[in-house]
Amino acid sequence: MTIENAKPLILIVDDTPTNIQVLAENLIQDYRIKVAVSGEAALDAIARQGLPDLILLDVMIPGMDGYEVCRRLKSDPTTSAIPVIFVTAMNEATNEEYGLTLGAMDYITKPFYLPVVKARIRNHIRLKQMTDMLEAMAWMDGLTGIPNRRRFDQVLDREWKRAQRNYLPLALIMLDVDYFKAYNDSHGHGAGDICLKQVASLLAEMPVRSTDFVARYGGEEFVMLLPDTDADGARRIAEQLRLNIESMCIAHAGSGISEWVTISAGYAALIPQSQQAASLLLDEADRLLYLAKDAGRNCVMGCLPQDESADRQQRSAKTVNLI
Repeated sequence: MTIENAKPLILIVDDTPTNIQVLAENLIQDYRIKVAVSGEAALDAIARQGLPDLILLDVMIPGMDGYEVCRRLKSDPTTSAIPVIFVTAMNEATNEEYGLTLGAMDYITKPFYLPVVKARIRNHIRLKQMTDMLEAMAWMDGLTGIPNRRRFDQVLDREWKRAQRNYLPLALIMLDVDYFKAYNDSHGHGAGDICLKQVASLLAEMPVRSTDFVARYGGEEFVMLLPDTDADGARRIAEQLRLNIESMCIAHAGSGISEWVTISAGYAALIPQSQQAASLLLDEADRLLYLAKDAGRNCVMGCLPQDESADRQQRSAKTVNLI
């Protein structure tokens, strides 16, 4: 990341060129700046170009006014946490009260005193950075450094709804380190922690798309969520995961099937239908993981169309396709 890209991003929403120029010239040294000259343009910029760290928002702008922009931002979970500071000539106490009631963090009236504006911006940026840091910590697994189950639940809910809206497949792989209790008994819990970190690190490196998501589900269990992926794609990835982890050659003296650490995995994929819950996909992957364990471990398991089941099971002892 470059120094420039590391700077917080401020979106200035104002239709008066002199106001934009004064704010931008005084903030550009410490922040990245983007500008929108209407409410619609501001919302479009956020949707297309990503979330700013703070918005300086005039009330009286063309089309949708600043109050309505703020209301829409705060009603959308994706944008509700963006700090909004109204910078406006509307200086009545009732105007300020209304803006703060909508969810704005601050309200600055024009003409403004630049040192005060900069100080308030600095304070709100620092507060947001601290909030983001605490939120990120709450979503990460303390041992492995990858997302935890709480974060996985949030991402699963989001991707499930997206797949429902767009009628797209969603796949899930659930995997478990084989004989992990025996690993701890043989090598010690400290070595067990190192083993889980190594597995997590490999899993985190596997996704090739930014939408793919890996998390520690609990104990020695991990999950990989694969949007826009069908059953055959999930099968290939699950099998590659199995091979890659075994090829790490982590010695496992307590394993009943290999001299190395191995995994078992279950994968499921479907196009979510209305009235279905995301737990359907999770329960199916979990069920198939336990089938993989029952089949002898160090394998991946998925569902088969009924008429193809017998034929494919004969052709593959390690993997099966999922509908």
